Amino acid sequence: MPLAIRVGSSPANRSLLLLKAWNQQTRWNRSSHELSRRAFFSSLTDSKPTLSCSATVFSKPCLDDCLTVIVVPLQEEPLIPGFFMPLYVEDSKVLAALQESKRRETPYAGAFLLKDEKDPSTGSSSIHLVGTLAQIISIQGEQVILIGRGRLEITELVSKDPLTVKTHLIKDKPYDKDDEVIRSTYFEVISMLRDVIKTTSLWRDQVQKYSQQASGMCSPNLISRYVLLSSIGYYYRKLTESGAGIFEAIDFNYQKLADFGAGISGANKHKIQEVLEELDVHKRLDLTLQLAKKQVEINKIQVFHASLFPVTHATRFFFFFFLYMIYTFRKRIEPIRENIPKHVLKVIDEQFAKIDRIKRSYGSTDYILSHLDWLTALPWGIFSDDNFDVLRAEKILDEDHYGLHEVKERILEFVAVGTLTGSPEGKIICLSGPPGVGKTSIARSVAHALGRKFFRLAVGGLSDSSHIKGDRGVCVGAAPGKMVQCLKQVGTENPLVLLDEIDKLGKSSKYDPEGALLELLDPEQNSHFLDYFLDVPIDLSKVLFVCTANDTDMIPGPLLDRMEVIELTGYTTDAKMHIARDYLVKTVQRKCGIKPEQVDVSDAALLSLIENYCREAGVRNLQKQIEKIFRKSALKLVRERAKSEQSRELTEKLMVDETNLADYVGKPVFRGEKIYEQTPVGVVMGLAWTSMGGSTLYIETTFVEEGEGKGGLHITGHLGRVMKESAEIAHTVARRVMFEKDPKNLFFANSKLHLHVPQGATPKDGPSAGCTMITSLLSLAMKKPVRKDLAMTGEVTLTGRILPIGGLKEKTMAARRSQVKVIIFPEANRRDFEDLEESVKEGLDVHFVDEYEQIFELAFGYDH
Repeated sequence: MPLAIRVGSSPANRSLLLLKAWNQQTRWNRSSHELSRRAFFSSLTDSKPTLSCSATVFSKPCLDDCLTVIVVPLQEEPLIPGFFMPLYVEDSKVLAALQESKRRETPYAGAFLLKDEKDPSTGSSSIHLVGTLAQIISIQGEQVILIGRGRLEITELVSKDPLTVKTHLIKDKPYDKDDEVIRSTYFEVISMLRDVIKTTSLWRDQVQKYSQQASGMCSPNLISRYVLLSSIGYYYRKLTESGAGIFEAIDFNYQKLADFGAGISGANKHKIQEVLEELDVHKRLDLTLQLAKKQVEINKIQVFHASLFPVTHATRFFFFFFLYMIYTFRKRIEPIRENIPKHVLKVIDEQFAKIDRIKRSYGSTDYILSHLDWLTALPWGIFSDDNFDVLRAEKILDEDHYGLHEVKERILEFVAVGTLTGSPEGKIICLSGPPGVGKTSIARSVAHALGRKFFRLAVGGLSDSSHIKGDRGVCVGAAPGKMVQCLKQVGTENPLVLLDEIDKLGKSSKYDPEGALLELLDPEQNSHFLDYFLDVPIDLSKVLFVCTANDTDMIPGPLLDRMEVIELTGYTTDAKMHIARDYLVKTVQRKCGIKPEQVDVSDAALLSLIENYCREAGVRNLQKQIEKIFRKSALKLVRERAKSEQSRELTEKLMVDETNLADYVGKPVFRGEKIYEQTPVGVVMGLAWTSMGGSTLYIETTFVEEGEGKGGLHITGHLGRVMKESAEIAHTVARRVMFEKDPKNLFFANSKLHLHVPQGATPKDGPSAGCTMITSLLSLAMKKPVRKDLAMTGEVTLTGRILPIGGLKEKTMAARRSQVKVIIFPEANRRDFEDLEESVKEGLDVHFVDEYEQIFELAFGYDH
């Protein structure tokens, strides 16, 4: 059940709320500024039964009827017996139960403090067992005002919605009123509270006003019918008189004094809860004494600073803001102080000590406050519980991603190692592949499977190490680096951090982002990672780093050496069909507000969309095209509804198939990579890998001029340095092969040739086109075309050896799109081909070679 009860948002609002309720009960008209947010009353056990009347706020019913109560969970602070508390009850069931309880003769509820304010549940296990019997004195809409009457302890759960429990009133342990230790503690508490009230104007004003109201209400005709605000006035007089340190024996009410001191202290809610739960009167006085001493110390700091600086509105505001920030910082580190490393705790204590003696300098003060803010806000010693359930991780990966079996297997191996070792730290995973294949989403799935918080840090274009290491404290507007910000945002010390686009890291000779990332990712260094702003070492060894890249060749060598690369190849057509039908269409359809019975996209339309519009390796562009289809469909539906002015349900269903697909997404982007049905002389189809997947690539060679000794080669097509060298090697190897086959053929010696790779606007580079270039040159020299359904790829040495290539899956898929049946691959890539899915290999005649002589026979040894 979500938490639906909250204390009034501000003292002013609470005061106004209390005033309205009190005016209705007593019919007296007092201004809202005369009433504070709390009032200290006589306890329930001291009050006497009274006759019923129109205002029954202080009447005492039979306590046996109050043992089964509705639970009112308190989030900000416990309710001390004798104090008011305004609440906003948003849960209708709880509010109805409180109203029903007030209508009966037992208008009581149980006020119990929540154990964890971040926990939204309000079950019996999430609240403290000891609370307060609270009388319901006013209910106006969602506004409820309670007054504490006594201590309760939960004994049994009655119902959960609304939460109802059986309780019993608990009494203080017996004690000797004449015990000297108790008496001395009592007087010390009195002395401390007197100092607090004298030096704290806010509490002095509140207590004084309540005292005046109590005195004014004590008319003879009311005393007999109401239990009045006597205790607060009594303590105020005793604490402010000149002889306040001297009390008569009859004044000794140790329990009320301890409750009174805890109630006005404004201390941490858990400290006040300790006072509430303590039944030993002496120990309760000791707890109250510690709270009062803390308030006195705060008051001394305030007085000291007020004596140093002129009090103006601006300085007063800054001063109280300054104190509030210090109080906030101290409150943050209290529950986790034991978890903070000693060297960090030493720096924090030094900063607190510096604040006590610093002279007012806005620049210096701002830095100290900012430094303390970040140091105390980090989740020291807080970790997420790792979940190394391999079956659960496999289920999550299968639900979030289709296919990618090898990638999933590698990730599950990683999770399995974590199961055996207890922690996967020390490993840095790099997911490499074309855009849109799911690298980022896989990282999210891994975080989900492990039960870790997820944080994405985009490092593409990053050229300043301060983004990682933070700014120096002397800089204006200095801030910590992204990793410190990450820890503060996720709230744990072991998140999964995604370093996105690490292959696009910026270059800078001055700020060296590569060196900063090297320190961040190196397991030997990140256990004491130094952020320049915090200036203290931070342990990042528990962080799991996952990187993404499109091309690992662009990652700096020292960084790549520390990564475990997992390759994500492109999706096949079948995989794209499953993803589009089972996920993309349903997701986009739901986002566009279209029902399944209104629009139907056929499988033929999806296949055409994949082959003619979205040939890239990933599915990101496919999703965009599907979104375009449903947006246009939504427009048609709305227009037709507006014209017909009929109901929202459309009788005629929109059908999107291959015939009308162009009406939704426009003309096809790709018309087919195959240019020639029968490749002419001098033209051979090669296979290339790109960051978007695979593609076919024609190598064209033509004759320019002939003359004795004019042999040469001109190269065009926006080729890179490596590919130009491959062309020169191919020319040399082709001359040697031609001389061996036909020594009388002087074609290469006497002919100037031009080698071109089409699509000259696209940059091209890489060594795997060597065998294709040789075959193109030999085809021109022999004036014989190669077989029309042939494609090849492979790097060639000067001696004719064929070396392995990369991107085999992408190149195979590109050949299938161009209806190529015969493919030539290097022998060293045989195992890579065997590992491909059957749907990719089906129907292909693949030959593996390690010498160019084998390619020559396959390309030219055919019968027309």
